[in-house]
Amino acid sequence: MGAYFSVLFINQGGLSSVSSSSPSLGDLPESCVASIIGYLDPPEICKLGKLNRAFRGASWADFVWESKLPSNYQVLVDKILTFVPENLGKREIYSLLCTTNTLDGGTKKVWLDKSSGGLCMSISSKGLHITGIDDRRYWNHIPTDESRFHSIAYLQQTWWFEVDGEVEFPFPAGSYSVFFRLQLGRSSKRFGRRICNSEHIHGWDKKPVRFQLWTSDGQHARSQFTLNEPGKWFHYHIGDFNVENSNSSTKIKLSMTQIDCTHTKGGLCLDSVVIYPSKYREKLKQKGFLRC
Repeated sequence: MGAYFSVLFINQGGLSSVSSSSPSLGDLPESCVASIIGYLDPPEICKLGKLNRAFRGASWADFVWESKLPSNYQVLVDKILTFVPENLGKREIYSLLCTTNTLDGGTKKVWLDKSSGGLCMSISSKGLHITGIDDRRYWNHIPTDESRFHSIAYLQQTWWFEVDGEVEFPFPAGSYSVFFRLQLGRSSKRFGRRICNSEHIHGWDKKPVRFQLWTSDGQHARSQFTLNEPGKWFHYHIGDFNVENSNSSTKIKLSMTQIDCTHTKGGLCLDSVVIYPSKYREKLKQKGFLRC
C-alpha cells in the first residue's frame, strides 16, 4: 500500500512532482479508501470525507461506521432513540447516538463520545433519592447553567446526609468509571463574573464522605473523600465496574453518605452521577476535575 501511495507523488526520475497525467488521491477506488479510513477515528473520517468524491463516498460506507458503533448499537437505538427513520445508514445512526438523548422524564442523559464511540451517561440530582430533599429547610433545587440538566440540588444544612441511586441499562462491553459531580459552595454571577458563596459550607472536614456502588453481577467498589475545596466542580470517583455481556442489562446501585450525627454539614451542590468509559479518568485528571 505504501508503494502505491509513493507513485502518486514521485516520478520516474525520483523527483517529487505531480503532473496533470499523474495519478492522484482521487484515482483511488472508493473501496480501497474505505478500507484505509476505517482505521481512523470518526472525526478524522468526517474531515477526510471533504477531500474529494472517492473519500466522500468512503466516509459514508456502512462497514466503516459499523466498526465504530458499539456491538449492541441496535439495542441502544431501540432503548434511547424515540424516532428512527427507516433505512438509515450506519454513519447517520452513529450521529444520532452521539446526540445527547434523554431518558426517564429527563432525569438521565445518554450519548456516545464522538471521538471513540464510548457510551456515557449522566443521572441528574432529580433522578436520585436524596434524604430530606422535600424539606426546604435543608435542600433546594436551584436553576443553573453549570449543569447539563440546568438544575442542581443544594444542601443548606443537615445532620443525616444520604444519597442513593439506581440505574439499569444495556451498557456495551467494557470497563466503566462512576463519579458524583459535586461542588462546595453555591456559585452565581455578579457583573458577569463567576463567584462562589461559601456561607453555608461546614462540617465536611469532620468525617469523610463515603461512596459505594454495587452491580447486579456481584461487583462492588467503595471510596471515601474529605470535601475541602470550595468553588469548583469535581468528579469524585466512586469506583469501576466491568461489562462482559452487552446483550443484557446491567443494574447498578450507588450511594453517597455522611451520617455521623454528632455534627451538621451543609453548603454542598449536587449536580449528578456520571458514568464514563474508564479511560476517561485520565482526561478528567488532566483537566483538574478528578478526585480519586
